[in-house]
This record gives sequence, C-alpha cells and structure tokens, in this order.
Amino acid sequence: MGIKSFFKHAFGDMKKSAKAQHEVDKANFAAVKAESKANWEEAKMSPSARQALMQKERDAAIAAANKRQTEAQERIDYAQSFRK
Repeated sequence: MGIKSFFKHAFGDMKKSAKAQHEVDKANFAAVKAESKANWEEAKMSPSARQALMQKERDAAIAAANKRQTEAQERIDYAQSFRK
C-alpha cells in the first residue's frame, strides 16, 4: 500500500464519517425543533388541559416507579433464595 493509496482511503473514510455525522446532526436538529414546537403548544394550553397533561405524566412516573420496585423485589427474593 503506497502513500497515495493510504491518503485516498483516509480521506474517503473521513468523507463517510462526516456524511454520517451530518445525518445524525440533521436528525437531532429535527428532534429539537419538534420538542420546541411541542413546548410552545403546551404553553398555549388552557390551565385545565395543562393540569390533565401533568396528571397523566405523574401517573406514568408512578407506574414506572412501581414497576421498578416490583422488579427490585423480585431480584431481592431471587438473591435471598440462594442464602438458605
């Protein structure tokens, strides 16, 4: 492999990497743009609708915490079964 071939491959790899990173950046920009619009729309919601949304988020957080607690208890029970 000559020096010319080495640089040709190196620059080709850099081009592919830059193109892939650009795709990631475009996707992240689109996500931030959508989140910003969602925040704006939520800010314009009526107080009762905002309260309902917040309650829905709290209920989801409670359900996730309960699931984590159940999984942790199962792990505890499994670990303790080997101590007997």
